Amino acid sequence: MIVLNGGKSNLARSLFSRVEIKFPHFQLLLPKFIWSSDRKTPTDAIPNGCYFSKEQRFLSLFKQCSAVKDLNQLHARIIQSGFDQNLFVLGKLIEFCAVSAHGDMNYAVAVFNRIENPDGFLWNTMIRGFGRISNLPKAFEFYKRMLEKGIAADNFTFSFLLKICGQLGSIMLGKQLHVNILKLGLDSHVYVRNTLIHMYGGLKDVKLARNLFDEMPKPGLVAWNTVIDCHVSCGMYNEALALFLQMLQSGVEPDEATLVVTVSACSALGALDFGRWVHSHVKDNDSGKTIAVFNSLIDMYAKCGAVEDAREMFNATSGKNIVTWNTMIMGLATHGDVEDALTLFSNMLAEKIVTPDGVTFLGVLCACNHGGKVEEGRRYFDLMTKHCNIQPTVKHYGSMVDILGRAGFVEEAYQLIRSMPMECNAVIWRTLLAACRMHGNVKLGERVRSHVLEIEPDHSSDYVLLANIYASSGQWNEMMKVRKSMQRKGVQKPEPGNSFLEINPCRKLEMETVENYNNAETN
Repeated sequence: MIVLNGGKSNLARSLFSRVEIKFPHFQLLLPKFIWSSDRKTPTDAIPNGCYFSKEQRFLSLFKQCSAVKDLNQLHARIIQSGFDQNLFVLGKLIEFCAVSAHGDMNYAVAVFNRIENPDGFLWNTMIRGFGRISNLPKAFEFYKRMLEKGIAADNFTFSFLLKICGQLGSIMLGKQLHVNILKLGLDSHVYVRNTLIHMYGGLKDVKLARNLFDEMPKPGLVAWNTVIDCHVSCGMYNEALALFLQMLQSGVEPDEATLVVTVSACSALGALDFGRWVHSHVKDNDSGKTIAVFNSLIDMYAKCGAVEDAREMFNATSGKNIVTWNTMIMGLATHGDVEDALTLFSNMLAEKIVTPDGVTFLGVLCACNHGGKVEEGRRYFDLMTKHCNIQPTVKHYGSMVDILGRAGFVEEAYQLIRSMPMECNAVIWRTLLAACRMHGNVKLGERVRSHVLEIEPDHSSDYVLLANIYASSGQWNEMMKVRKSMQRKGVQKPEPGNSFLEINPCRKLEMETVENYNNAETN
């Protein structure tokens, strides 16, 4: 039982009178006691112990907070106990609001504004919190206020601000921060340097990111991971693989993040031999034997056409998660192994270890599309929406429209589009328009084309598709009208593309770089 008989302030009495402590182990941490008006100091707020031990008890209670409601109760206790200006305790409170998924930055602002002399950690935490919710103006407002209060920005401040610039795609603001970093001499700080590389890579300025990396005398694992990821995200896959081998030659061992991004580069290039070599490296090193790496290897084998290798990898993987199942189902579906993909989905449901998500059903619908399985497609779409309670996305509707359209159910596909809760894009309308051409449905084709024109009025393929629909039904006059309309509006067909075939385009890089690494390792 807790009795309040006179408190520190009206605010404390008001807050505490409305809350009820419900933490499951609260009695173990704070035994029953009575607060009375004769308790004068913060140390009397929690009996039996020094000020430090009471502070630690509050900090331990933060671990039990799972929602803002819990935080409200704990905050009331903090105020009532006289710790309302304790920067360490309030730092934990604001950190919960800023970092936790259950946090509330409005609550953090209210608490922060009551602190008389916030330190650098609190300012940085507020900036970090606004970065988490992508509130760029507020983050820089607090940065400005911080400087006005005479608090110097440090490596954490700039790292949080640089991440925000990267998230919002503001390269000019990022460069301005970079200038400030240079003025303060923080550019050599590893944490700041890595964040700069990541920001420039995310903003597609790979040259500057690479220059910053090359200036590092002895880059660590995080720096290597960051610069490799920059090249992969910008489509420079060969350069990423070369960097991976340079990393190994420098004596830095890859971790999960390194291997995942490197294998993804192999997937994009179709560099099967290099991917197999990375796989052999994983087998020889325990650090790479994680579910994320195994999933990326399954994906790589599937995208490189080695479906049997992907299947073997899948079967050998223990502790499969939903990504493992999704990757294998999609891999089988895209290669036309329809029955195997649907059987694998059935096995996943039967095992009841993981729950299917939206990506799972995209793979299943892809399999149905490749196999022309209309009834199964309808059934799985209903299973997703009615039994698994998964809200279909535009991609799900697009897959279903393609399944119905290819099979000739163009009217049903049209009604499905009209029932979509979100706005249909031009790609889905164009898919149905192509189906109308395939099945010679002129009347519906005209309606569909009018919808496409509302979204993309000058796309040449729409004119060509409608003209071909008229031509296939013998309506030559209507076809000529479409062609003339296309010419009158200046809509041009794209220039014909060129294609060429190069045997093993990645083979030379793979063999040279792997051979160099093996020679260096031998020496």
